[in-house]
Amino acid sequence: MVITVAVLVGLLSTCVWRSIGETPLETGFVSGNGRMEATEIHLATPLGGQLESVLVREGDWVERGQLLARMDTRRLQAQKRQAEAQVEQARQEQHYTEALINQRESELKLAKASLARLQKLYERNGVSLDTLEQAQAAESSARAMLNAAKAQQIAALAAIRAAQASVDSIDVSLAESELTAPVSGRVLYRLAEPGEVLGTGGRILTLLDLTDVWMTIYLPSAESGQVAIGAAARIRLDAFPNLVVPASVSFVAPRSQFTPRDVETRSERDTLMFRVKVKIDPRLLRKYIERVKTGLPGEAWVQLDSNRAWPEDLRANVGLE
Repeated sequence: MVITVAVLVGLLSTCVWRSIGETPLETGFVSGNGRMEATEIHLATPLGGQLESVLVREGDWVERGQLLARMDTRRLQAQKRQAEAQVEQARQEQHYTEALINQRESELKLAKASLARLQKLYERNGVSLDTLEQAQAAESSARAMLNAAKAQQIAALAAIRAAQASVDSIDVSLAESELTAPVSGRVLYRLAEPGEVLGTGGRILTLLDLTDVWMTIYLPSAESGQVAIGAAARIRLDAFPNLVVPASVSFVAPRSQFTPRDVETRSERDTLMFRVKVKIDPRLLRKYIERVKTGLPGEAWVQLDSNRAWPEDLRANVGLE
């Protein structure tokens, strides 16, 4: 399950530092207060069972594919051994049916030859009708027994496939018992400890994908209607007032809403607003990934008119170069 949480981006101290006061809002721009947010990923076990180990702590940085936790697999290992024994048993049955088919084919061949010989003798009055009919019955019986052996072989092959499918299913469960990081990111919460018994879907860790970071602001309808998806934006954080981070608009809500309680001014909370997401370029985030932290609010500016130049105080001084 993916939701969002408050996250802050703190970038390199080598960037240009300037004393910036309160930036006046110019025509062609709009601003709003908000907090940085990032994708939050809950790492949960697909299978119920006992948690054997958790290999990371809160705050640790993890790489995609890294082993983070492991479930107890002793029961699954026993089930796999049982399923593998069933596979072997089914294969032995299949070998038996192959030998039986060879035997039944030989018996049918002999019955056919005997019937053909007696048929010729009967045509020359060499044997009685009763003897011929007995040979015909023996040939029919041999044919039926061969068909039964072939059906038995089909059943044995199906049993092999079913038993092998059980082994494959257990292998999948064993693989799922080792939980790896789906993305590179930071451990936000450690939700379970070794020895705990978890149900299916039991959460173990919460990770932050710090390459997917944005600020949510709220704008009135008159201004949000002028905001275009992909419009240029700037973000300045309270903890780093001298850093201006380039961003762009990734989402504008289709419906208005009352702004949440954590918006700073009462007048803004009492007004119907549109939610706007201002997202930071993932390439920029990856460059400064070790400095992405949680916690602080800031302010975002959105360019409504692409022909207007950014004010000097809002010219980005953090970039990819």
